[in-house]
Amino acid sequence: MATAATDERHELDEATRETIVRQLQRVQGQVGGIIRMIETGRECHEVVQQISAASRGLHQTGFRLLTHVLRTCIDDELAGRTPEHTEQELERMFLQLS
Repeated sequence: MATAATDERHELDEATRETIVRQLQRVQGQVGGIIRMIETGRECHEVVQQISAASRGLHQTGFRLLTHVLRTCIDDELAGRTPEHTEQELERMFLQLS
């Protein structure tokens, strides 16, 4: 179970948090655009192209977040602390994004 100290150690730094929020807001806008495209009867290939772009944005955001998790686990190991996530948990997260 995470403690307050563990939570602070694994909290996103401000720059990473801002980047992730910006990326998710961009994807949110893309999804809104996709909905409007469907509602107005746009061509399927155009809709699929935008769905692909939104999907890539989500994947990039997921990998950015996972990079943070990996850095934190490495920092924990170097500092002699038990990492928050096991190797199996990290692998599962990677596979979920693939």
